[in-house]
Amino acid sequence: MSTDSNAQNEDDLLDNDILDLDAFNQILSMDDENDEDYEFSRDIVYNYFEQAITTFADMDKALEVKDLLKLSSLGHFLKGSSATIGVKKVQECCRHIQYLGKLQGANGEGSVDESSALELIEAELKIGKLEYRKAEEFLRFFYESDPADDDEEA
Repeated sequence: MSTDSNAQNEDDLLDNDILDLDAFNQILSMDDENDEDYEFSRDIVYNYFEQAITTFADMDKALEVKDLLKLSSLGHFLKGSSATIGVKKVQECCRHIQYLGKLQGANGEGSVDESSALELIEAELKIGKLEYRKAEEFLRFFYESDPADDDEEA
């Protein structure tokens, strides 16, 4: 298999599993073209990490007190931040939480009772946190790998 083919397969895997590469590339395009450290986009992404951790903690508290409206609001907030970065599985989980907090089905269709909504939100929250950790690990690796190190190994 050629190197180009391997690179394409990696892009496909990342696009399907972790990131929406179109969204992430839009963030990268904001960097100065001479900035090999991606300082501007790195700051945006690292701020997202802080925001996500805080929001997940707030969601845990809201779930504990069964505050569905707060869960919906927090889901909406983190959904938008995740979409901006391209962290699509967290975005999807947060979209589900947003709807469930309004006692709608996870896809915004139909309705659910409060007890079911809370159970489903708890499950979505677990998945969202897991997917967040995967995305954070990948993005930290992306920003912490030094292009100069790659040149030395070649």
